[in-house]
Amino acid sequence: MMRESTPVYFNSRNKMWSVFRYLDVQRVLSDHTSFSSQIIDSNQPLDASIVNTDPPRHRQLRSLASQAFTPRAIAQLTPRISEIVHQLLDHVVSRGRMDVIDDLSYPLPVMVIAEMLGVPLADRERFKRWSDQVVGATSSSAQDPQEEMSEYFLWMIEQRRREPRDDLISALLAAQDEGQRLSVQELLGFCIILLVAGNETTTHLIGNAFLCFDEYPEVVEQLLAEPALLADAIEEVLRYRSPLKMMFRAANMDTQIGDQVIPAGQGVMAWIGSANRDEAQFPDAETFDIRRSPNRHLAFGYGIHFCLGAPLARLEAKIALGIMLERLQEIQRDRDVPLEASEAFILHGVKHLPIVFNGN
Repeated sequence: MMRESTPVYFNSRNKMWSVFRYLDVQRVLSDHTSFSSQIIDSNQPLDASIVNTDPPRHRQLRSLASQAFTPRAIAQLTPRISEIVHQLLDHVVSRGRMDVIDDLSYPLPVMVIAEMLGVPLADRERFKRWSDQVVGATSSSAQDPQEEMSEYFLWMIEQRRREPRDDLISALLAAQDEGQRLSVQELLGFCIILLVAGNETTTHLIGNAFLCFDEYPEVVEQLLAEPALLADAIEEVLRYRSPLKMMFRAANMDTQIGDQVIPAGQGVMAWIGSANRDEAQFPDAETFDIRRSPNRHLAFGYGIHFCLGAPLARLEAKIALGIMLERLQEIQRDRDVPLEASEAFILHGVKHLPIVFNGN
């Protein structure tokens, strides 16, 4: 409705603009001259992270981070991700029922990120609590979660300065770009954003895949007959049920979109979930079609801020869904348990997703 009637909308209550159409969302996400990612200027580590930085520093941060996040480094995680998925399923397969979120899609990305950063797996519950609080999925405790994470990672960073290891924190400490290194605040911001973004979005990507399969049960038969379609199916999940609903920007200058002028300094919400259902870009946009081509969704953003962790999220989802479809037969959502939406404003997904199945 908003794409059709009010594609550029000003909410007078929160003094924020919203854009809903694909081309407008794409522009807001990619035109960093007109729309800044530096929404808040504070001393919080997240505000120094790659997500909230504009050029020219953004280019340096991305270059530094990319050195530790190479395609080869991601591909090498395949055996370990497969091992973790099998271990998690081993705990539930004999029961014939599981919660896709609690038993698999939450612990998997946290365990992978924890191992990449080189932090003890025993701390993963703390990781989950912190990331839930940062995105607003749960209320914060007395202490700011960013402060708690900063204290934790500062200790880790000092350890790695003294004794470098084969992990991401050591690699980020060693990375250089034209003689520049990450500051401690930038390094903290990267650790935190990696933990939060790599955890919450992948959790919902896997969960949302099963919501799509529940809505379109014939897709599971298609994937069992043609496993090679799984990568395309994941792209369609990203479009049809984008884990990230929207992103924030701020207008650097008076900027016209459509017939509206967004004044300098005002905030803009780019609705990714809406853009990915834009009929002008995606024929039959309300249909889940795993053979859709092309599929230029915006689930990982667009332009210079395209998600650095996209290859990892895709890999984790492909391995997890592939193994689940291989080991679990006759998967059905447990309809006795009502679905509850995630409370995190920027995320699209459910808190719990119980399923029943025949397993091996």
